[in-house]
Amino acid sequence: MGESADWPGAEEPVPYPLAPAATIYHPSPDYAMFRENCPVPRILLPDGTVAYLATRYADVRSVLTDPRFSRAAAAGPNRPTRELGSLAEDSLIGMDPPLHTRIRRVVSHAFTVRRVEELRPRVAAMVSEMIDGMQAAGPPADLITHLSAPLPVNVISELFGIAQADREQVRQWSDALVGDWDADPEAPQAALAAFGEMIAERRHRGGDDLMSALIEAWDAHPDLTERQLISVTAGIFVGGHETTTNQINLFMLLLDRHPDQLRALRGDDPRAIAAAVEELSRFIQLGDNGVLLPRVTVAEVELSGVRIPAGCAVLPAIVSGNRDEAEFANAGRLDLARAQAQHLGFGAGPHHCLGAALARMELQEALGGLLRRLHGLRVAVDDHDLRFKPGLVVRSLESLPVTWDRP
Repeated sequence: MGESADWPGAEEPVPYPLAPAATIYHPSPDYAMFRENCPVPRILLPDGTVAYLATRYADVRSVLTDPRFSRAAAAGPNRPTRELGSLAEDSLIGMDPPLHTRIRRVVSHAFTVRRVEELRPRVAAMVSEMIDGMQAAGPPADLITHLSAPLPVNVISELFGIAQADREQVRQWSDALVGDWDADPEAPQAALAAFGEMIAERRHRGGDDLMSALIEAWDAHPDLTERQLISVTAGIFVGGHETTTNQINLFMLLLDRHPDQLRALRGDDPRAIAAAVEELSRFIQLGDNGVLLPRVTVAEVELSGVRIPAGCAVLPAIVSGNRDEAEFANAGRLDLARAQAQHLGFGAGPHHCLGAALARMELQEALGGLLRRLHGLRVAVDDHDLRFKPGLVVRSLESLPVTWDRP
């Protein structure tokens, strides 16, 4: 079905971001209206750019997988948003094949399912140690301080060969990189410079880790720049922990608001935990509008009957695609027993999350460990007491107090 002139976006572009949802657990209600009546509306971005918004699952997936939708063009000097600043230009998220394919091949060996499963016992041990700390501190205890923040940082740091004493500093650099590059460009640029110094030091002493492998690959290809190496390294580190931390937090919040499903979920059932991670990943709202990394068309393309000329910015609304009733029955309902479908929580196509297998494993171990060890686990604050860090591209809580039943 094409656009109808009776609906917003058919004639005049709709201001974007859209009106927020009433709660953090659902996307803007405008998405459902657009999916039904005007699935590819024109939108007006804050910087004045007119773009197209893909809202249906099939269209969002096309934007993520069709090479006519270019990330490199969207990350160039005329990109419609700054988002992650220099990372969007020089890292993997700002590249198209064949360069993207070549560089991703260097990195992907560290994130294969086999390599990830080899890490599972170590991650399970980390989770157990962190829950020991939670039990000693509470209840109540801050989930972020004790588990959701340190777990992904420690896992990706071990892959990168970062010493325990340096991990907190590197985490602070990572936090700066997901801040507002327009409001405070000095902090993220300083963080990139710090990553560059760490790379120079590692190049000097060498090592058997992911960072050393990246350096070796870069030095073998003189056409790849040092700036790209820094951005790729920083981008992988950021992606390796920022999203997973916030997924753990939002999983806990969502389960707490669905107590019947939380009670039915057993931490000693790996298959049920794995299915729950998929459904929770489909359902959560990592960002206010659920759109990251726009594309730019390099040829005319059609989505749901709408012709989009070459050179246009297109935003794939992943949260909208994940709530498309045409793909997921009762899409607005959390169902931990849902038959697994290909949700878009980890993206799709060439830019499908590089560390998806690692993230899934960490999420499974964290969720399973919490439910096994902390009976009656629940959030200790109401929604109106939640505080999110300002200026970030994902919803990042400042703290998440949880409590549980004492033995």
